[in-house]
Amino acid sequence: MTIEKKREQKIIGKSKLGEKQTPDNLNRQKELAIFLKGIGTPEVTDFVPDDFQLQAIDLVTKVGCDVLVAAPTGSGKTWIATESIKHILSQGSRAWYTSPLKALSNDKFREFSKLFGEDKVGILTGDRKINPHAPLIVATTEIYRNSLYDAMNSLEIMNIGLVVFDEVHYLADRERGVVWEEAIIYSPTTVRALMLSATVGNAEELSDWVAWARGTECRLVYSPTRPVPMRTGFVDTDGHLYPLTTVNYKLHPDIAALYEAKHPLAEERRRRKPSKQIFKFRNR
Repeated sequence: MTIEKKREQKIIGKSKLGEKQTPDNLNRQKELAIFLKGIGTPEVTDFVPDDFQLQAIDLVTKVGCDVLVAAPTGSGKTWIATESIKHILSQGSRAWYTSPLKALSNDKFREFSKLFGEDKVGILTGDRKINPHAPLIVATTEIYRNSLYDAMNSLEIMNIGLVVFDEVHYLADRERGVVWEEAIIYSPTTVRALMLSATVGNAEELSDWVAWARGTECRLVYSPTRPVPMRTGFVDTDGHLYPLTTVNYKLHPDIAALYEAKHPLAEERRRRKPSKQIFKFRNR
């Protein structure tokens, strides 16, 4: 018996304490087993980069142009950044890796410290300042933008060869988007900009805008393939997990029933329904 089959039987065999194994419960557990099928630790295989990854790296490191990578979550955008950073550091230059969140910056700092060595990686956020003169700086985008301000005020040019803008779709954020706009515009044209996003909706338009704003060539590298399938579930107040949609891509009937019962207009519909019936009866 396969591991997946054992896992499926285990899920189907489980029930909440005191819950009868009615046909509805068994059906719900079978749906859940199908929904969770394949989830777990994948088999270890040799890493083979995708064509879009190699293309993006070549454009940054060999062709020497700005690059916007639009690819789904889990497709390996960070690997593109890592390989590009390796090339920049091997040339004796410096690089910045920026993100919109301090938590993400902290994660990347730990990851890059293990990969490149603690002495070669620094971090600058609102509450952390470690090894600020390292060849690779991990920072929030606001800190990078402020560093550009400082360099301009001092009539200096930031001595870096690459800046990575992770989650560059934040440029569309109503409150914080101006930070990404200024960071992209004020970065010297000698600095290559590598922009990463899984959710940017107007990738081609953004790429054209970067080329116009910076006066450089900006190439779009797009990959629609999602290597990690996305599944959406729903947990009710009793702790039951449902797949959001059925195999026919329709809203799960149990979720639809919950939605109807708790919809703000449901009570109004119920309240008005008798009066409509009375009105129809009186006007026959």
